[in-house]
Amino acid sequence: MEISSFKSYLLILFILLVIISIFVFRQFLKTRNEEISLIKYEQKGIDSLTTATELYEFGSIQIKKRLYPQATKTFLKAIKLAENEPIEGKAIIENALGFTYAAQKDFKKAIKYYKFAITSLPDYTIALNNLGSAQQKLFDYAEAYSTYKKVLEIDPKNKTALKKSKELEQRTNYKPFTEAKTKGF
Repeated sequence: MEISSFKSYLLILFILLVIISIFVFRQFLKTRNEEISLIKYEQKGIDSLTTATELYEFGSIQIKKRLYPQATKTFLKAIKLAENEPIEGKAIIENALGFTYAAQKDFKKAIKYYKFAITSLPDYTIALNNLGSAQQKLFDYAEAYSTYKKVLEIDPKNKTALKKSKELEQRTNYKPFTEAKTKGF
């Protein structure tokens, strides 16, 4: 049996619609689960959450929903409870707190918490990239460039650090770090 071009077109269109429907349905389920979790945590109240893990999960959902001031409060409480957490967990919470401050355009506080995260976990490239971005926002290009270079020492193929360091080099006709300091960069 021969399939006409019109039938093959309809078959291809049907297959594409099924694939798109699967992706849309998966996204719907993901969003719905986040909403249910957010409602569950809000009903419990932040005061009833007693572990840093629960608070981190709640804060992460708040970030996804762009509720940055609320997420900031949640992460601050999580840091207080993170004393018994592994170093990696504490660094992740500090980085997330820095992110909430950066999202609210408070880059000085963001830098403070990114540095705490890096102190806890020196090879934390996500926190280093976030630190570089915050430094860039405060027009501290030399520090941002230095931070991105640290990322590239840890992960030479890090796309963010490669892109941002090249961007800084082009933006400022950047010379090696030591020359820039002597020229008053």
